[in-house]
Amino acid sequence: MRPISPEVMRAIDANCAYLGLIPLQLMENAGSALAREVKTRAKGKRIIIVAGRGNNAGDAFVAARHLDEFEVTVLLIGRARDIATEEARRNWDILDRMGFDLKEVRDAEDLEVLSRCDLILDAIFGTGVRGTIRGLEGQAIDAINSSGKSVISVDVPSGLGTDKVVESEVTVTFHRPKPGLPGDVQVAGIGIPSAAEFLTGPGDLGLVTLRPPGSHKGQNGRVLVIGGGAYSGAPALAASAALRAGADWVTVATPSNVSKIVAGFSPNLIVKELSGERLTAQDLDVLDELISRHDVVVVGMGLGQDPETRDALIELIPKCNKAVIDADALLPGVPLKGIVTPHEAEFRRICPIKMPPGRVQQETLTNFARDMKLTVLLKGKTDFITDGDTIRGNKTGNAGMTVGGTGDVLAGITGAFYSIAPALQAATAAAFVNGKAGDLAYADKGFNLLATDVIEKIPKSMRL
Repeated sequence: MRPISPEVMRAIDANCAYLGLIPLQLMENAGSALAREVKTRAKGKRIIIVAGRGNNAGDAFVAARHLDEFEVTVLLIGRARDIATEEARRNWDILDRMGFDLKEVRDAEDLEVLSRCDLILDAIFGTGVRGTIRGLEGQAIDAINSSGKSVISVDVPSGLGTDKVVESEVTVTFHRPKPGLPGDVQVAGIGIPSAAEFLTGPGDLGLVTLRPPGSHKGQNGRVLVIGGGAYSGAPALAASAALRAGADWVTVATPSNVSKIVAGFSPNLIVKELSGERLTAQDLDVLDELISRHDVVVVGMGLGQDPETRDALIELIPKCNKAVIDADALLPGVPLKGIVTPHEAEFRRICPIKMPPGRVQQETLTNFARDMKLTVLLKGKTDFITDGDTIRGNKTGNAGMTVGGTGDVLAGITGAFYSIAPALQAATAAAFVNGKAGDLAYADKGFNLLATDVIEKIPKSMRL
């Protein structure tokens, strides 16, 4: 069972809520599983729970209810009014109404009771704690470690990754192991369905949209869109979508015959006019300089399939550090890297694996991504996203999005996210946001929606 990072675990929790599985249910399942492990290991009747004020404490509060054959005392580090989550607070209140022995720890003397128990349940901190542990929490960890008692940690030993760590005999962790867990680790299922890991949701968006409060222009993504010539709207749509998805800086490099049309699409776009009416090798020197100043290149929209353009793409794409490749750049013989965003016909065009008629099989998709070292976002009624190792599905979106341009919008969103996040996370979140924006547009316009309507709904679709 592969370890899962704290960030991804939080994303799965958010996706569970999106599916309708409320956090209180998961907490109840976690606490019940924890109590079962305590019952198998307790060598006496006296149990003390040392709890912080987060969800790990809530899991332990639930466990206390399932340990009614034991003498359970709960030591809360701090004040009950500061319990951070609604779920943990509710389970604390239940214990209070049931008459459990509950104590708020105000100083180190309140921890002396640890010497008079048979087992300690450590629920001070969960994942993601860093730095130096001070104050009552640090004193509690020291007291637990010096108690000489058996210790079971909830999800992770409190303080893991800091200067003070609880030395537990066993850690009961939930759903999947967390990285770096020491010693005896027991993994407990808590009812998270496989769909919460397979289907996209708001949790995936949360992985790619965290913006440092002190950031300045350019730190949140610089996207270069290379497209147009045969068509003018496609690169403008992709670039506008990248801006709406949070990129700080978007440049469109486009042939001279459509550059003024693209520039007129929005004053927010920076437009670099190329030499002729199609992308050709003559433009490579200019594009080299632009590529060096951007984090990701989104290429293909509206380019057309002129042989000279294809030859230019063969030289251009290997120069890109990160690339999102779409539409007219998805041609046999044109190199692929980064993220590719084909629909089924385009995928069949670039994939050397023979496929039976009908929808592309997930196995074919993952094998192609693995062999080519790519992330593939296959557009369809259900989008499939894979890096050859993990495969995800996205069900947002609707039949109104068959209108032209929504694929260009998706490419732009993908570029914005890829400029600041790993490829699989970026493509997964982009599929969710594009489809959700389309659903919001459909609610307003029905089957009369346009790609520009989808772009305008991107900000609302990104509100967590």
